[in-house]
Amino acid sequence: MTVIYVDTLFLLNAGVDYLLLLSAARLAGEPLTRLRFALGGALGGLYAVALFLPGCSFLARPPCRLAAAVLMVLVAFSKSRRLLRQVVIFFALACAFGGGVLAVGLLGGRGLTLSGGVLYSGMDLKIVLLSAAGCYGALTLAFQRAGRHAGLKGELRPVCLTLGERHTQLTALVDTGNTLTDPATGRPVLVAEAECLLELLPPEVRPGLADLEDPAGVLEGLEAPWRRRFRLLPYRAVGVDRGLLLALRLDKVQVGEENRGPMLAALSPTPVSDGGSYRALLGTG
Repeated sequence: MTVIYVDTLFLLNAGVDYLLLLSAARLAGEPLTRLRFALGGALGGLYAVALFLPGCSFLARPPCRLAAAVLMVLVAFSKSRRLLRQVVIFFALACAFGGGVLAVGLLGGRGLTLSGGVLYSGMDLKIVLLSAAGCYGALTLAFQRAGRHAGLKGELRPVCLTLGERHTQLTALVDTGNTLTDPATGRPVLVAEAECLLELLPPEVRPGLADLEDPAGVLEGLEAPWRRRFRLLPYRAVGVDRGLLLALRLDKVQVGEENRGPMLAALSPTPVSDGGSYRALLGTG
């Protein structure tokens, strides 16, 4: 008779699910919200334990397994704009991982078993945890090298923008290619999709997205109190030799735990990311 230890069962499955969620986020360029990944992994660990509880055998049915996996992804990526893609990537990684475990078993490995989608190991719990830590380190190193090979410009950071009593949160890419600066202070300018910044403005002041194609006209049409909040910024980009962006002076920009204080934010009338994983560009200056 096989004896299954609940702590090993939970920690092993929670750890593997956490790594799969982390891998899915890195592959898709999503922000690394590790707390959410940990919650999703814990949910996977609890599901693995529940399968062995008396009267819970129905949880092993395919619809229940599918629902548990989708719920894990929802917990981890509930704020993603590309949730369906995250589900597909997670399932692809899970299938690849399961195939790898089965391959090791066929080659004579006895340390890790996969039965009905649930991982278990008869090894000492300390060895299991050390192995998981080693896998995490190897996975992180692999993705870092892949990122350098692909020429990634920066990292994704959570950003909170404040104007008066209004706040909005978004994900920004720290982009070394963004050299746009405030002419008055020389500080970097945040470039954000206009939809995000327009949420900070009262409806009577908020211009339409089509109006931003003529930033000078928008500035001229603003009343005096609000006009002082805006300015025009010249810029150059691929395919644009000379252009103007309407920029809004924010009261506060919080990048992660760092308070960058007041800052100009340029309203981009077009998306700044072709995939939608970030909605703003943040310079490194």
